[in-house]
Amino acid sequence: MDGYSCSESIVQAAVDKGYMSSEALSIATSFSGGMGSKCLCGAVAASQMVIGAMFGKTKTKDGKLARVLAKQFYDNFTSKYKVACCKVLSSGFNDFHSPERRQHCSIMVKDCCDILENILKENTVKI
Repeated sequence: MDGYSCSESIVQAAVDKGYMSSEALSIATSFSGGMGSKCLCGAVAASQMVIGAMFGKTKTKDGKLARVLAKQFYDNFTSKYKVACCKVLSSGFNDFHSPERRQHCSIMVKDCCDILENILKENTVKI
């Protein structure tokens, strides 16, 4: 995660691969830590941003594929973690900014990257 938050890490990886403009990194910042409320995991939110950037209405006829893939991503993530709530996913850590919690979240960021990469590989030719 090298200085990036969970959401920024996902978007930076997408920027590095040419999937999104670097301007998206600033947008991703506000999704960190569950958008300040610790509700939705920032890595999940950013993954959805990438799916939208790749398959949303400006990229496809009606954006339907983006919604289908968003659900597929969410279902894959929650099949492993049961929830996508940052507060629940990091509940075992008293200090939200601790290195231990950051390491814990790094694993989920990696899992999000893997799920997202598989979805993109399976569907890029369908654009």
